[in-house]
Amino acid sequence: MSELATMARPYAAAAFKRAKETQSTDKWSQGLAFMSALLSDKNMLTLVGNPKISKDKVCGFLLELCEGKLDAESINFLKLLVQNNRLILLPSIANLFEAYKSEDEGSVNVEVFTAFAFTKEAEKTFATQLEKTLSKKVRMNVTVDKSLIGGVLVRAGDRVIDQSVRGQLQHMQKALH
Repeated sequence: MSELATMARPYAAAAFKRAKETQSTDKWSQGLAFMSALLSDKNMLTLVGNPKISKDKVCGFLLELCEGKLDAESINFLKLLVQNNRLILLPSIANLFEAYKSEDEGSVNVEVFTAFAFTKEAEKTFATQLEKTLSKKVRMNVTVDKSLIGGVLVRAGDRVIDQSVRGQLQHMQKALH
C-alpha cells in the first residue's frame, strides 16, 4: 500500500501544483474522485490492466466512459496515466491530492473510530478539541468500531491518537512481555 502511495506522490503533487496555478482545485478534486471511483471496480481494473488490450483502446474506452465528466486537463492527466501504466495509482493520487488540498486550506481530514456513536453535541465538542490539538480545522469521518471496547482512535494524516481501551490493553501487553 505504501509503495502505491510513493509512486502516486509525484503525480498527485504535479496535479495539485497545476490545480493551484489554474485556480481549479475543486474541479481537479471532482475529476480525480470520478476517475478513482470509475477504477475502484475490480472488473474495470482487470479490463484496463489486461496486457492484451492496447493502451489506445484502454484510453479510448475510458474517455468514452468519462465523456462530459472531465475537463481537458483531467483528460490529459488520464491519458498520461494510461501511457505510463499508472492507472492503478488513481485512488492513491486522489487521496494524496485531497490531503494537499486540505493542507493548503488549513484543514485536515480526520478518521475517527469510536466504540460508541457520538451524540451531535459530543461530536461537535470532540471536533473542537481536535482542532485545538491539531491546530487546524478538522473534517471528521466518524466510524463506530465495537472492537475498540471503549474510547477513540483518531487518524489525521500520519498522526495517530489512540485513546481506546483496546489500544491501552495492547500497550500494557507489550509492557508486560
